[in-house]
Amino acid sequence: QVQLVESGGGLVQAGGSLRLSCATSGSTASIVAMGWYRQAPGKQRESVAGITSSGIITNYADSVKGRFTISRDNAKNTAYLQMNSLKPEDTAVYSCYAALRGATYWGEGTLVTVSS
Repeated sequence: QVQLVESGGGLVQAGGSLRLSCATSGSTASIVAMGWYRQAPGKQRESVAGITSSGIITNYADSVKGRFTISRDNAKNTAYLQMNSLKPEDTAVYSCYAALRGATYWGEGTLVTVSS
């Protein structure tokens, strides 16, 4: 099993930045990929960004390309989501996941609110 703890959410003005962290513990050596999803009020959950265990391959939703950067520090068993040029439409609960072969684990989520 893998446990995930997110941090870094909060309230920021439009145009500002936040960095989310996702610290993992447990069977971290079995993680093949990590990433973030978000869900805004009244909307479906959407994938935001993902990164492989090596950190070589990343993917982003079109809506965040050029503004968000995902990275991971394997020595710290932590993934990061740097969010720049935030927009009100980025307001959502952001949830981190860790994918293993045959199972996916989720954090509890952290709220990001972007004011206009």
